Amino acid sequence: MSTSARNSPVVFKERVGWPIWLWAFLLFLSGSLSVAIWAALGNTWAEVSFLAQALGLIFLWQSTPLEIEVTADSLRVGPARIERKYISGVTSLSNEEMRILRGPKINTAAYMQIRFWISTGLKITISDPQDPTPYWLVSSKKAHQLAGALKK
Repeated sequence: MSTSARNSPVVFKERVGWPIWLWAFLLFLSGSLSVAIWAALGNTWAEVSFLAQALGLIFLWQSTPLEIEVTADSLRVGPARIERKYISGVTSLSNEEMRILRGPKINTAAYMQIRFWISTGLKITISDPQDPTPYWLVSSKKAHQLAGALKK
């Protein structure tokens, strides 16, 4: 990353983590598995399995949030970064449009940073002659604000 990109002020930033309902569901599954292990093997193995599952969930929670950052020079979505001069179009997507683009009309050449628990997002068209990626499909709770930041 160039020095100017590091010093460029942040125009927009979003961090998308797990919602409460996903935590509740995963803890319910973990508890159910621990109860099954308890019934078959006893207290010690149930406690060990629950601890292992809890540590696994914490690891996944820490490693799966989607971080989006727009600066004057670049866009960073997850591990990928692109200079804004290569962005030729930005479209804010509704629930239905997002569902279609990540389902029936999926383009396997596109770069996708999507989270199943977020129903809205953006389609960011790329015009880099050296990059075969046609667009980025990005989940965002603040799709309209992100689109506005990219259009400035």
